[in-house]
Amino acid sequence: MNPVKCRSIVLQGSIQATRILQVCGFKHYPPPIKYDHVEFPERPRLKFVDRQPQLPPNIKAPKMQKKLRLMRGPEHIHNFLLHKQYGIMALGGGRLKWGHFEMLRLTIGRKMDKDRMFAIWRVDNPWFPVTKKGQGQRMGGGKGAIDHYVTPVKAGKIILELGGKCEFLEVKDFLTDCANKLPFKAVAVSQEMLDKQKADEKWREENNQNPYTMKYLIQNNMGGCQRWISPLDFKYFCKYV
Repeated sequence: MNPVKCRSIVLQGSIQATRILQVCGFKHYPPPIKYDHVEFPERPRLKFVDRQPQLPPNIKAPKMQKKLRLMRGPEHIHNFLLHKQYGIMALGGGRLKWGHFEMLRLTIGRKMDKDRMFAIWRVDNPWFPVTKKGQGQRMGGGKGAIDHYVTPVKAGKIILELGGKCEFLEVKDFLTDCANKLPFKAVAVSQEMLDKQKADEKWREENNQNPYTMKYLIQNNMGGCQRWISPLDFKYFCKYV
């Protein structure tokens, strides 16, 4: 081989190796997230919740039945994030007492940075009366007196929202801690998690190759299942307890 040509090849190889070493020293960082679209409410912290509803003085507090239907099935209205950021979502039905509201308000108010974060309620104040009889009373004698008030919650309902100039990793720990203290299963969610969940459900429905779904089994009375399943299962096909 021509020595001049060989020398040029060696020089080109050394130049390329030098360029590789120079490039390896640099790191590529993505641009910071912009929060120009975030709208802050007038009050950044969670509002205080009354222990019982305020009724006019000439109206006696009414007593109600159990109405378990208020806790069964999915939530159809408050099942999305208004500010498209973060929140706590219920995974099952239950009742929120006034103590749970105070726990959420005090914990989140202490953990979050009020200068760049905010939190809002997505559930009503305690309005549903729960009656209870005194200790040692016999059965009968009519319905007991109102003991406290609760807020019924369905599966998929957003309990509260938290947003602002922050990322999900900053708020995930204390949101999860608050969700674990609720009387029903709940989880800290972000808008990306909700979008992914909806996309996964849609993909499973479109690509399901097993024709024997729970809906098919119940509607066709496979194995005589209609004799023992709950009336709620006819409506939601065993998806909600």
